[in-house]
Amino acid sequence: MQQAVHSISIPTRGQGLYEFTDVLDRFVAQSGIATGLVTVFVRHTSCSLLIQENADPDVQTDLLGFFRRLVPEGMDWLVHTTEGPDDMPAHIKSALTQTSISIPVVDGQTVFGTWQGIYLFEHRRHPHQRSVVLHIIGD
Repeated sequence: MQQAVHSISIPTRGQGLYEFTDVLDRFVAQSGIATGLVTVFVRHTSCSLLIQENADPDVQTDLLGFFRRLVPEGMDWLVHTTEGPDDMPAHIKSALTQTSISIPVVDGQTVFGTWQGIYLFEHRRHPHQRSVVLHIIGD
C-alpha cells in the first residue's frame, strides 16, 4: 500500500465555481498509484467542494443562483455577523454541500464521468486563497 499527500492553493475572485480537475489528475498520475482512492479536502468553512458538470457553464450559473436564493444574505436573525453579511450564509452553504470528496482511481486515473469535474465552490464575495489537501492511497 502506498500513499501520497499534496496541498494546493486555489485563488478565487469571489463567489463562483473554480474547476481544478486537471491539478487533481496530475497529482494522481504523478503518485504512481494505479488502483486506489483519492480524497480531496478543503481546509475552510466558508467554501466547499463539488463534483459537477464541466461541459455547460449554464450549470454553474444556475447553481450559484439556486444557492443565492436558498441561503440569501441579509437574514436578520443571524447572530454571526462580525465578518460581514456574506460570511454566515457562506458557512451555511458549506454545511449544505461538502468539504471532503473521495474519488476512485483505476488504471492510474480518476474515474470521473464524461462531463464531470471537481470544483472549489467559493461562497464569499471577496477573493480568497483556499487551501485544498489531496491524499491518495492504494497500490
